[in-house]
Amino acid sequence: MEKPMIKIYIDAATNQKKEISAGGMVLLKDQEQIQRHQPLTSKTNNEAEFEMLYLSLNYLITMNWTTETIFIYTDSRIVVESIEKQYAKDKRFSVYLEKILDLLTNFQLIFIEWLDESGNKGADRIAKQALQKTLRN
Repeated sequence: MEKPMIKIYIDAATNQKKEISAGGMVLLKDQEQIQRHQPLTSKTNNEAEFEMLYLSLNYLITMNWTTETIFIYTDSRIVVESIEKQYAKDKRFSVYLEKILDLLTNFQLIFIEWLDESGNKGADRIAKQALQKTLRN
């Protein structure tokens, strides 16, 4: 029997002037699409990208989806490269990176890959909508 596969596209959006961020996620599993968005605590976009990955991993664990083959796509090179190197120079990122690396040990098979912005439009749109909603509140 083939293992189920999950694909997740994540992105973050930040209003730098107000230092407010929000994130978006598109999850594909068993012909089903789940869209999630939420305000983030991060004040910069790069930090928000790390936070969104961290929250997405937590969501997968909460849903008990740790044995599936998982592909997570992000358009943040710094996130992907930091995970590959297991190092982030910026302390704001390294705090999230430590948490992310710890969460990754819960998964049997997970891939985190960089994706060009043009391939991540769904998550980008959701993140921007969440940011507009957060700014209105």
